[in-house]
Amino acid sequence: MRADLAHIDCWIFDLDNTLYPAKADLFGLIDVKMGEFIQGLLGCDPVEAKAVQKRYFMEHGTTLSGLMRHHGIEPRAFLDYVHDISMERLEVDAALNARIAALPGRRLIFTNGDADYAGRVLDRLGLGQAFELIHDIHACQYVPKPDPSGYAALCSAHGVDPVRAAFFEDMARNLKPAKAIGMTTVWVNNGSEGGSHDHHPDFIDFETDHLTPFLADIIGET
Repeated sequence: MRADLAHIDCWIFDLDNTLYPAKADLFGLIDVKMGEFIQGLLGCDPVEAKAVQKRYFMEHGTTLSGLMRHHGIEPRAFLDYVHDISMERLEVDAALNARIAALPGRRLIFTNGDADYAGRVLDRLGLGQAFELIHDIHACQYVPKPDPSGYAALCSAHGVDPVRAAFFEDMARNLKPAKAIGMTTVWVNNGSEGGSHDHHPDFIDFETDHLTPFLADIIGET
């Protein structure tokens, strides 16, 4: 282990565009489903639906959060609809999987998606047994990252000492609350839409555009 991370015994990963490349564009499929849902909900055209979707995402952390706040939708119906997509775009990365498995200590998922969807993604990636648990949007009472409450809930519910935890995330703004409670933060800057929004070096300890070599360096591979 590299010395500056030797104290870490809990490795927390975001899911989408973190454990697989942003270029896989799984969100492209989800975007289509979100647009369909919003069109049906609001009776609007695709252009207006896209504008609503992106505005809520930027203002509220997730499109779902905005729809709940402004339109009172039932979250499970939305999540079931938008996550009903094919996983064929995802490929197993054996090198990445081996390095995740080699991390010493606990390995957790912290996602703004739901556990059912996350489980399907992890299975497709060959990571179905790699993580102890999935802390999802239901566990966060539908309040998404970067709201600090989800981070506190994760630590409280699962006995995580944030000072001994590292958090990997493609959305830079989601690292700020993690840093505020003492986590070591890693920005996976791999081209996610909006990934650099509100980023600042004060709450980013490490930055990488490729998770596999970064993890190899952590565990001391040459």
